[in-house]
Amino acid sequence: MSIALSEQEIIRRESLQQLRALGINPYPAEEYKITTSAQDITDNFQTNPDNYKQVAIAGRIMMRRIMGNASFFELQDSSGRVQVYIKRDDICPGEDKTLYNTVFKKLLDIGDYVGVKGYVFITQTGEISVHTQELTILSKSLKPLPVVRRDDEGNIYDAFTDPEMRYRQRYVDLTVNPEYKQIFIKRSKVISAMRNYFNAQGWMEVETPILQAIHGGAAARPFATHHNTLDMPLFLRIANELYLKRLIVAGFDGVYEFGKMFRNEGMDRTHNPEFTAMEIYVAYKDYIWMMAMVEECLEQVARAVHGIAAVQVGANEINFAGPYTRLTMYESIQKYTGIDVSAMDETGLREVCADLKIEVDASMGKGKLIDEIFSAKVEANLIQPTYITDYPIEMTPLAKKHRTKDGLVERFELFVNGKEIANAYSELNDPIDQRERLEEQLILAGRGDDEAMAMDDDFLRALEYGMPPTSGLGIGIDRLVMLLTNQSTIQEVLFFPQMRPEKKAKVATADDFVKIGVPAEWVQVLNKMGFNTVEELKAANPNKVFNDLGGMRKKLKLEITMPAKEVVMAWFE
Repeated sequence: MSIALSEQEIIRRESLQQLRALGINPYPAEEYKITTSAQDITDNFQTNPDNYKQVAIAGRIMMRRIMGNASFFELQDSSGRVQVYIKRDDICPGEDKTLYNTVFKKLLDIGDYVGVKGYVFITQTGEISVHTQELTILSKSLKPLPVVRRDDEGNIYDAFTDPEMRYRQRYVDLTVNPEYKQIFIKRSKVISAMRNYFNAQGWMEVETPILQAIHGGAAARPFATHHNTLDMPLFLRIANELYLKRLIVAGFDGVYEFGKMFRNEGMDRTHNPEFTAMEIYVAYKDYIWMMAMVEECLEQVARAVHGIAAVQVGANEINFAGPYTRLTMYESIQKYTGIDVSAMDETGLREVCADLKIEVDASMGKGKLIDEIFSAKVEANLIQPTYITDYPIEMTPLAKKHRTKDGLVERFELFVNGKEIANAYSELNDPIDQRERLEEQLILAGRGDDEAMAMDDDFLRALEYGMPPTSGLGIGIDRLVMLLTNQSTIQEVLFFPQMRPEKKAKVATADDFVKIGVPAEWVQVLNKMGFNTVEELKAANPNKVFNDLGGMRKKLKLEITMPAKEVVMAWFE
């Protein structure tokens, strides 16, 4: 038995072996046919009791109340919890009472999966319950779940709340904190509602490459890899824009994709190295049309999730019903700083950044400097949905030049609650202009800008075949879900957010314990008590350890000499 196992884990493994010794397979392969769910029973039994005279339900044991020949336990399935009543003579009608007296009472634990067949009734205390007529073990849990207690008023005690543990062990988090499942149910509704809206317009969902020979479509640092057979570098996509535009060239009027993007950049409350984005491109449209489409789409999404267009986000009520406020990039900077940067060159912008105490570096061109000013002084003020429009051309190499304003492009970003959630252009379809813009990006890359776009000759070749006027849009799904579920960190809306490598628990050798005076025969006893390192032992209460040693000696029926108290105390010196 591994010394890294806790006492409870050891006991559960012993129970596992006893189940097998009784001829019970703790991990059966057969289908277990389910006819109902906890929520179905809770919601519908009282109005249609005749439908619940014979039911089959399955899930985890989450709480038990053993009371002699009859007991109660709570069963949790994907929909919620329901109380189950189990009586010895009902599941053991013959002389052999092993299934109840030994299996249920002694060998099953919190967290085990079981199947229950029986009928639904209401107890004398008025609680809807399933009366067990047949009990089947479906999966033995070898690790104990954290114990989360809830009182009659709904207050929670001993909750599994440590964020790192919750994100790293999401399977435990969603088991003991099932209320968090609603975040991911709503996430699914967001994507489904958006997909339904697009499909209703006749636009087609497509897939584009994740491994790309040239990283393009956004200003970001890529993840690099290598393909052995082709002996060539590849990149995880930072965007799917250039491939979706190729499909517009190919003759599709509207294409969209929900997909993972990867950016080798910082991590914080709103950034994860891999994230989900939706990008859509519609031929014969422009960015003004796209603003109206986004307003209509996001209102429908909000209503699909909440039933209304207004959503509470922290202290703010965000209304997704249009029309949204519109400010140009320059107007927004002047509004919140009092400075007109519209006619400034790079030198003037650097002076503004210095005056506003905004950190910049030598690799930043005019576009990046304007973006830094905007990010530092404007973004946080944009609470209600707001379009920031008409960006400087240096900031947006893939957008069409503004039809009336020199030096600008037809672009908008949508900001909500101080964060950008959407980005859209009137797409640049002039191949000569596009090549010149990408060549300017190469100059920035030469200055050390590792987020500058690369030259993509095949994309330029596609444009030379002709792309109709097109508007494109990208929406950050994770940030949108954060808003619609009132979450302040992106990790809460991802099943498995990126984490640092988990620190492995240290496991000491028997000699390490012997060196501090622990008799060799007592080392495994300390391990069973959960002390796998000398440091863990020394951090414990000496008197409690001494008392627990006596209890373990009796529990395990060990015929070894109990160490004197002064000997135990010496372990902690």
